[in-house]
Amino acid sequence: MNYLAAAIQMRSGSDKAANLATAERLVRLAATRGAQLAALPEAFNWRGSHPEEGSNAERLDGETLARMARLARELGIHLLAGSITERSEDDSRNYNTSVMLGPDGQRLAVYRKIHLFDVDLAGGPTVRESERKLAGTEIAVAKTALGLVGLSICYDLRFPELYRSLASRGATVVTVPSAFTFTTGEAHWEVLLRARAIENQCYVLAPAQYGRNVHGYADYGNSLIVDPWGRVVARASEGEDAVIAGIDQDYVSQVRRELPALDHRRLAAGDRT
Repeated sequence: MNYLAAAIQMRSGSDKAANLATAERLVRLAATRGAQLAALPEAFNWRGSHPEEGSNAERLDGETLARMARLARELGIHLLAGSITERSEDDSRNYNTSVMLGPDGQRLAVYRKIHLFDVDLAGGPTVRESERKLAGTEIAVAKTALGLVGLSICYDLRFPELYRSLASRGATVVTVPSAFTFTTGEAHWEVLLRARAIENQCYVLAPAQYGRNVHGYADYGNSLIVDPWGRVVARASEGEDAVIAGIDQDYVSQVRRELPALDHRRLAAGDRT
């Protein structure tokens, strides 16, 4: 199975209606370019002040995913709703949630971000995601007509054991919708994405936020698609974009056959030397 995938780059703000209109426009652009799978970035539908987060959180059957489901159905594509703030039963914290939608608009997988971004960067921002978000606990692989797609979000990228688990469950493509800070992105974004692709011999689809955000610091952008050999096969320029690359499942099989590192593992997760 060969097809085209798109990584969509946005700069989302506090106007949800405007963000959704931009997301829809860029997904339509990706579809006109031939994409059968389009992926939106983290927090694509809303990014605003922390006190307003609760009022902008949504259930899975809320406005954002209903609109994206209609769009996927209309265009007949698979659509990764990068991530939204999903309302939880907790009064003070919600989930950072990514959803894969099929071409019929049905939810194929729901992933709640496991690793939360709590950092204090020298010369960069201080972020405490755990003050506002709950951590997910379940790994998610979407069974699609295009193959098995593993889901992750942003800071998860620094935890290779998650991606090995996705590959072990059969994923040949993994998605990493993100809002990487410029400080960390400039140093680590590309190398981590390429490492996850090389280690797991899979495609990595990484749509991202770009530019100065509502919190006052810059997001790195550079949305990428990386192939199973670790080559960057598509990269967004500065600004809004929908970059396209081919996903070749036969190539995944070839790489895994010719360099069978996944079969050569000797230490299971949790083992110590």
